[in-house]
Amino acid sequence: MIITSLLDTDLYKFTMMQAVLHQFPGAQVEYKFKCRQPGVQLAPYVEEIREEIRSLCSLSFQEGELNWLRGLRFMKSDFVDFLSLFRLNEKCIQVRPLPSGEIDITIRGPWLHTILFEIPVLAIVNEVYFRNTQPVPDFIEGRRRLDEKIRSLQTDELRELKIADYGTRRRFSRAWQEEVLRVLANRLGTGLNGQLAGSSNVLLAMKLGLTPLGTMAHEYLQACQALGPRLRDSQVFGFESWAREYRGDLGIALSDVYGIEPFLRDFDLYFCKLFDGARHDSGDPFAWGERMIAHYRHHRVDPRTKTLIFSDSLTVPRTIELYRQFRGRCLLAFGIGTNLTNDLGYEPLQIVIKMVRCNGQPVAKLSDTPSKSMCDDEKYLAYLRQVFDIEQPA
Repeated sequence: MIITSLLDTDLYKFTMMQAVLHQFPGAQVEYKFKCRQPGVQLAPYVEEIREEIRSLCSLSFQEGELNWLRGLRFMKSDFVDFLSLFRLNEKCIQVRPLPSGEIDITIRGPWLHTILFEIPVLAIVNEVYFRNTQPVPDFIEGRRRLDEKIRSLQTDELRELKIADYGTRRRFSRAWQEEVLRVLANRLGTGLNGQLAGSSNVLLAMKLGLTPLGTMAHEYLQACQALGPRLRDSQVFGFESWAREYRGDLGIALSDVYGIEPFLRDFDLYFCKLFDGARHDSGDPFAWGERMIAHYRHHRVDPRTKTLIFSDSLTVPRTIELYRQFRGRCLLAFGIGTNLTNDLGYEPLQIVIKMVRCNGQPVAKLSDTPSKSMCDDEKYLAYLRQVFDIEQPA
């Protein structure tokens, strides 16, 4: 089967899940699947996807996995105890074919019990699709491309540039992601002097001795639209509830749930000092980086003490460009996803699963890249734009 461990997911799912357990244990949510490439024929594989999800829902955490999680400084013992009893429930997820040949995936239930579906389900859809459409994968081409990426990073000028693997959800396959990480660790090195900072994939981080990486995702701040005291204060409420949970640890703020302008309005002197930095995930990364550096300076905070993480559709050449523009002006981190784990010469699937409701109320992501926004309620979207004073995209 594709997923053989519940650790085969991104770290931020566990960090958010811990906050949900402690602060929002009764929240009810709904997630929807979306393929950003219209017309991709996934319907023929519905039964295969369902079978893989059935297997996913039979998994539980193993003692060795739980002990490893306990060793992470930010994981609390009661949360790991909860995970020891945890299983995903197949009743919470529905996969159905559409007349267009596309598929619909809907996940509904308690946030605490559905949050771990997203990443493995996306990995399942990807691997099922590619093992059917590319039964004899061109791994020779994949290895050639990976070698080219590694060689471009191995120069004296770039020896301090560190990259991380963020590619679980859109990987070509589980085995290929592991091979990519093994090669990167061997060729680029890990630790203080290496160029591979770590991986968002918890299972592979444990297996390969890498640093697991991740803090929060869009869904956390989206849910706060329904869980906070007032919609206009939902972003501030999200940051404050995160700070209550982690007391200064895992201090990277996601900047694009409402777009950069509302983010900067809310990310005041207090949050500039409290959080270690911010993550870019949509819009022009060069403009975003300049805005963040100027914002820190405006608040009399030295940007050289803050980390800017770039993670939006990065390629190695784009990463090198960003490094050259911002090195020495701030601390830098780069999370590369699809370009590392699904670059064998085939067009990757642009698929996502996003939260669309919390406690029966619509929630939305208003990205700096309009095509990445997601909400199925136009009235709520218009209201959200009005509340946060966000212009309608052209």
